[in-house]
Amino acid sequence: MIFLFKKIASRLLFPLPLCIEILGMGLLCLFLNKKRTAKIFIFVGLSMLTAISIGPVADKFLSPLEHKYRPLQEVPQGVEFIVVLGGGHDSEPGLPPNSQIGRSALARVVEALRLKQRIPKARVIFSGGRINDSQSEALVMARVARILGLKDEDIILERESKDTKDEARLLKTMLQGKPFILVTSASHMHRSMLLFQAQGLKPIPSPTDYLAKEKKKYSIWSYFPGSDGLEKMERVFYEYLGLAWAWLRGQI
Repeated sequence: MIFLFKKIASRLLFPLPLCIEILGMGLLCLFLNKKRTAKIFIFVGLSMLTAISIGPVADKFLSPLEHKYRPLQEVPQGVEFIVVLGGGHDSEPGLPPNSQIGRSALARVVEALRLKQRIPKARVIFSGGRINDSQSEALVMARVARILGLKDEDIILERESKDTKDEARLLKTMLQGKPFILVTSASHMHRSMLLFQAQGLKPIPSPTDYLAKEKKKYSIWSYFPGSDGLEKMERVFYEYLGLAWAWLRGQI
């Protein structure tokens, strides 16, 4: 029940739904003939929607999250596990496995394989359960990894977790204190590190799936509202809401 409440509440507070809710309040005020209040709601809703849709504005908010940890270039030896956190999937038998995972999940799988090339003896743990799906996220990611050349004997699955907190708790038992690299999206890494460290674990971060590039030169077209900015702001809201929830629940 708590998990369901968290998911519903977070969706209602995402940037686009929040703007729609504010605009809806404006329309309601118009219906109730409260024109002055309606104008305020509509102005705030439209202004907010415009601002969060602009790429450079979204980058300003997303970049601090994504660049808390640098990409792992110098891969340490002696690491026994590469842990890949789930990044979204929608299993459909008629599609190849690489079309059943989201862009974030695919970036994480590719990053794990890059690391695996540098530390051949390490095994890869794919983490993620199933929510409203017949297949676990870990299983679908593993299928993609096999297509890309990862051998079965190098794959371990964690298929019970529902969220990052669960992943940290369940993986603690599997890892048994052995050194490991943690792979997830750059925007998700800060929260993941806090949750894993709260379990007494010491992951080596290897962020991937960067959306906000540092020192990016923007063209004039970048300042026009678009779906790119909305996607980035959704990640910002998702992570800060996740951090707030974890703090309120005493998880970090």
